[in-house]
Amino acid sequence: MDGAPVPVAIVDSRIEAELIVGMLRSNGLRAAFAADDVGGQEPQLQRQGVRVLVAPSDEATARRLLAAADDAAGPVGGG
Repeated sequence: MDGAPVPVAIVDSRIEAELIVGMLRSNGLRAAFAADDVGGQEPQLQRQGVRVLVAPSDEATARRLLAAADDAAGPVGGG
C-alpha cells in the first residue's frame, strides 16, 4: 500500500472484515484488516472492532463501494 493504510470500516468480527476485504479486492482495491485478538484465538480481546484498511489512494472508491453494498443490503429484518 502506498502511504499509511486508512480505515474505511470497523466491524465486530474477523469474518465480516474478511468478507469486506474480499469484496474490495474483487473490485481491484488493495485492502486488508487489522484485529488485536491474538490471530483470532482470543476474539474477546477485540474490544475496538476489526478495522478494514485500504491504501489512501483507494479510500474514496472503497467508501463508495461500501455505501453501495450497504444500500443494496437494505434494512435489517427485511424492512
